[in-house]
Amino acid sequence: MRNLVYIIIHIGLFVGIHAQQVKIAKLKYGGGGDWYANKTSLPNLINFCNQNIGTNLNKEEDVVEVGSPELFYYPFVHMTGHGNVSFTSNDVQNLRNYLISGGFLHIDDNYGLDKFIRREMKKVFPELDFVELPFTHPIYHQKYQFDKGLPKVHEHDNKPPQGFGLIYQGKLVCFYSYECDLGNGWEDQVIYNDPEPIRQLALRMGANILSFAFLREE
Repeated sequence: MRNLVYIIIHIGLFVGIHAQQVKIAKLKYGGGGDWYANKTSLPNLINFCNQNIGTNLNKEEDVVEVGSPELFYYPFVHMTGHGNVSFTSNDVQNLRNYLISGGFLHIDDNYGLDKFIRREMKKVFPELDFVELPFTHPIYHQKYQFDKGLPKVHEHDNKPPQGFGLIYQGKLVCFYSYECDLGNGWEDQVIYNDPEPIRQLALRMGANILSFAFLREE
């Protein structure tokens, strides 16, 4: 099962993600946190990517549980929320296998997720720590250039946005956007009434993350 991620990604790379429709998913987790937050964010990001960077992603997101074998069907999984996160031992092993086998996880702190996700991801990769990625990292320089790193979408604690990564055997397997609220920036404009330039920056950064996840040009 774990090799299925490699198969899907390599089909995307060699046949072309532009020619084949691929599905991405939102991660459902336990602990009581609102994993289901930002209901319009992924569909809007998918639409933006299909229109602007030439992807052919299925317009509807799926929902997949952390411990499900179906996790391996998705080369890219997005996780968000505000509150508690709790991974079972099965979740931990399944997510680790998924990530070391070629899957990619984007975690977007929707404010309040930080202390929980750091604790749980330490169970997944006890040998790794989140490291802040330099602004020169390729994830900031796909089609769109972000020379100063992540854009700031919403203000919470007067902290700068930061992009952290888990790097396994030289490969970025998980990107964590903190104090940024990218997912809120992807939402329908009527939900937060963010200025359109801010929404565009958020969508462009999201497109960069997806592009990097598929191409993995470290």
